[in-house]
Amino acid sequence: MENKFMAGYFVVCLFLCANKTQEKTAEYAAKKNFMDTNSETTCPFSTTDVKGNIVISYINEKNDSVAVMCYNISQDKGHSFGDTIEIPSSKRVHPSAENPPKIVFKPNGEIIAVWGINNSNPKKKYGGLVFYAQSFDDGRTWSEAKPLVPDTASIDQRYFDVSILQNGEAGIIWLDSRTQTDKQGSTLYYAETNGKNGFQNEKPIGETTCQCCRTDLFVDGKGNIHAVYRDIIDDSIRDMVHTVSVDGGKTFLPSKRISEDNWAINGCPHTGPTMAANKNGLHFAWFTAGGEAGVYYCNSADNGKQFSPRQLLNTDARHPQMTALPDGTIGIVWEETVKKNSAFYSKIVLKLIKPDGQQTKQDVTADDINASYPVIISNDEKVLFIAWVQQPDNSQNNSTESKHQQAKGKQVFYRTIMLE
Repeated sequence: MENKFMAGYFVVCLFLCANKTQEKTAEYAAKKNFMDTNSETTCPFSTTDVKGNIVISYINEKNDSVAVMCYNISQDKGHSFGDTIEIPSSKRVHPSAENPPKIVFKPNGEIIAVWGINNSNPKKKYGGLVFYAQSFDDGRTWSEAKPLVPDTASIDQRYFDVSILQNGEAGIIWLDSRTQTDKQGSTLYYAETNGKNGFQNEKPIGETTCQCCRTDLFVDGKGNIHAVYRDIIDDSIRDMVHTVSVDGGKTFLPSKRISEDNWAINGCPHTGPTMAANKNGLHFAWFTAGGEAGVYYCNSADNGKQFSPRQLLNTDARHPQMTALPDGTIGIVWEETVKKNSAFYSKIVLKLIKPDGQQTKQDVTADDINASYPVIISNDEKVLFIAWVQQPDNSQNNSTESKHQQAKGKQVFYRTIMLE
């Protein structure tokens, strides 16, 4: 079913500008910049390379029928980026804001790019497949596209997440059409790389998962491997659950609801969970309409055995993403509906939760633009990097940047926030 919360294909928007929170918690640099790819871009994802540099990946939509996965690396904490690197074997990538391509950097120097494509199968009208490519020379050359799942019985693989494991390999989870039950839903699968041989030894780790919500794979400081996803409970309830492997991915504990929202919906919400960890434990954020609709937050101090009561962060928010700074501060971004001059827009908002529980909130974008699907990452105790997707400005703005964006349609901007 179509995502009623999705605003369509927008642009990855990243920009650097000056501002400060009312609580004086963040200082914004006073420079704006954008990356010019000569075509439209969308589907942001952010990570760090083996040197700790911030990396932004996205889809470059060259025309209506040609798109390719690209990435750029910053060597100055996200203030500027180097040359755009294309992954040639990704030219069948399908732009999907809820299922963006992703890239990871293994400690041995290998880079792995993962993306989704459409799968025109009569048994699955909106199905997809996951492919990946490897580079062993710092991104100069890439392997041909490889299927994540060789088994032809799998006709739908989507909503994947990938992360570097404690042993230096890459782990991946995804939703798969192969099931061992007659109940509705997909199966959550897990696999990990084996040296240069790519992803191996796939196995199911969850059943009856919601078919159209992104997943989150997270590795904590002790090497525990966490997976968070939306489950279908009692055939109608679609709530978030958590599972963890404490033995390096050999086994996963039975999943447990992070909050009993009891959201009964006959359809896919198209908005997944996010998690992070600090010295106080695990932290989660997600959207639900079980009870009062909005983005909620909870935490767990015992590795997922118990969860705190949920806390409503905002009733107008969607698509949260989370990171933890080295000092333990949790940063959460989301898109938030706002009304201005009798029109409705979607802006990006940042929430900071200090280890002592103190919270502050700051607008990242203005009230009169449409921005969505934010991502957030930190590689420094004082730096937050935020990217998002934004529509062109259709107002009568005569600035050089506004004219450029309207001419190009979607384009890439960034914002780096320096915390005090």
